[in-house]
Amino acid sequence: MIAQWVGETLLGTSTPLVISELPFLMGEIQADEAPDQDAVGKIDEVLVNAKGGALRWCALEIQAVYFSGGKMEHDFEVMRQWMGPGVPFPKVQRHPDFRSSGPKRLMPQLQIKVPTISRWGKKMAVVIDRAFWDSLGEMREVKDLSNSEIVWFVVSFAPAKDGRFSLMRNATHFTTLDNAVEGLTGGTPMSLERFESQIRDRLSLS
Repeated sequence: MIAQWVGETLLGTSTPLVISELPFLMGEIQADEAPDQDAVGKIDEVLVNAKGGALRWCALEIQAVYFSGGKMEHDFEVMRQWMGPGVPFPKVQRHPDFRSSGPKRLMPQLQIKVPTISRWGKKMAVVIDRAFWDSLGEMREVKDLSNSEIVWFVVSFAPAKDGRFSLMRNATHFTTLDNAVEGLTGGTPMSLERFESQIRDRLSLS
């Protein structure tokens, strides 16, 4: 579904070819001739419209939300023996860590890859879910695809048969890299006075 959606929006095809883990950043020594194993960075997926003479492609990053708390294995242990309806209540305390997933995980990837991809005249597609998007700070958007560097493909989930959920298209957003960084950072620096007040408070407790 994601490949079809991105292909229709950016490449003019609903059946793009998908190439996974394509080397992007190489070591400085003989970077143009280095083999794949010398890559120091890769693009998650590259989608290609192979029809026609021109090579039409875009980069695709899929960012999941990381969790903080107890190991997921504790929950899997319960699930293996679960016989009741629905899903069992989590055995340990866990929560989605949007702050780590956005500024600490996704943002560096975009800052590394988007400038070069944009200079090449290509687009970066980023897929995240609706809860992730809603957790971000305000992100200024551009009105037209041609003025964007990043296209956000936001997915949501809907109940399906047998208690399962199905992936659904939710929305697309066109942004520049700079505006994306603003949204991913999602915070305003506090005043120097307030920050130093915290330092004094901590020192008084030590």
